[in-house]
Amino acid sequence: MLTTNLDFLHPELMDVVRLFAGAEDMQILHAVAYEGGAFTNTVTMDGRAFSARDEASWADELHYKSLVKRYAKLALYDALSAVTGVSLPWGALTGIRPTRLAHAELEAGRPFAPLFERMRVSPENTSLVARVIEGQKGIYERWNAGCDLFVSLPFCPTKCEYCSFITAPIAATRKYLPDYLAALEKELAACAPLIGNLRSVYIGGGTPFVLEAEELGRVLAAVAPLRQNGCEYTVEAGRPDVFTAEKLEVCKRYGVTRICINAQSFSDATLARIGRKHTAADVVAAFGLARPYGFAINCDLIAGLTGESFEEFCHSVDTAIALAPENITVHTLCLKKGARLKEETARLEEGDLSRMIAYSRAALTKAGYEPYYLYRQKYMAGAHENVGWTKPGHACVYNVDVMEEIADNLAVGANAVSKKLFSGGARIERHGTPKDIPTYLNKVDRLIAEREALFLGK
Repeated sequence: MLTTNLDFLHPELMDVVRLFAGAEDMQILHAVAYEGGAFTNTVTMDGRAFSARDEASWADELHYKSLVKRYAKLALYDALSAVTGVSLPWGALTGIRPTRLAHAELEAGRPFAPLFERMRVSPENTSLVARVIEGQKGIYERWNAGCDLFVSLPFCPTKCEYCSFITAPIAATRKYLPDYLAALEKELAACAPLIGNLRSVYIGGGTPFVLEAEELGRVLAAVAPLRQNGCEYTVEAGRPDVFTAEKLEVCKRYGVTRICINAQSFSDATLARIGRKHTAADVVAAFGLARPYGFAINCDLIAGLTGESFEEFCHSVDTAIALAPENITVHTLCLKKGARLKEETARLEEGDLSRMIAYSRAALTKAGYEPYYLYRQKYMAGAHENVGWTKPGHACVYNVDVMEEIADNLAVGANAVSKKLFSGGARIERHGTPKDIPTYLNKVDRLIAEREALFLGK
């Protein structure tokens, strides 16, 4: 149990507590005071008291709260690390986007490495962030980025054991599909006045390729009037067991420029354990089917899947590299409440997971890939991260925009979150749609009006 003298700090500090196994059962007392130009944080646990003093000044209340959170989390992290003997790869950083902190330092005219060192980030991860920032050059625009369009298709063949998204097997949701497609067409038609400079289109899921070719074509046809200047256009095709030449032909006809093949693993045993109904050979076949169409391809892998050995994961990385997709994203397993594996999965040995992450970084670098975006999630195994790697010249604009929050995001469909940026991203307002498909269908007209009010200032 944790208590603190500033209520707004409690959720921030709990994010640090959850990084350490067993820490939620500890009695932790935290107090912070500001005097003499410095914050003094005192943490008491297990009869031991830890104190840290950090000099600081601020420009406004928002900046003040940011600094209070930063140094309180650092003090708590140091105390927990001392008590448990555990050091974590991202230190006291708990945010989703470490690169945003780095960009903020650079835009203020300061190198970011000293702050990362102070927050106990490992040298390897500080170097990784520097490489990501380098990989974003030519895409990263803080002040005049424009807009991205996201279309949600929350339908899947089956639900994977690790998945916490709202998707359900298509057998249970197909009855909603005709009305859902009509709702998307209505939403997309209403989007035209809301888009300025369209940077990219992303059709995600779910597994969009679970739709039949004609159904997928309806969605792409509704997007067609909105697409500008041949901008990047991605369809998250998904699992290979729903790939067909007809669906790839529809994508090509409507100008799709990249697709995602979500392999997750090239181990048949692992695929069976996570509830996939296909084999590694099927993934390879999907690559072969897609290549003649000229799409850029992204391939997803997950480190830390239940029961998968270090050797099996390395085989997956090597196989993905041999298939030569333009992008390879290496995720770390993240088990949330909605995932069936959460309650039955034993924690992967941290040494094995760290070796997996290290191997992927070394192997992808050797193969000529560079990291260009990264993000973190709560409940990630080993407090690691997800990293997108790209061949030179093939970074995905949508991924950079979304992860760095440098462009408006106009999102339609169920469980879609639109974002409108103000003052270059200093303030972001969000508009979310219902997760439940029937509820979404009943509110489409209201959702359109709310989104217009946000984007047009009505």
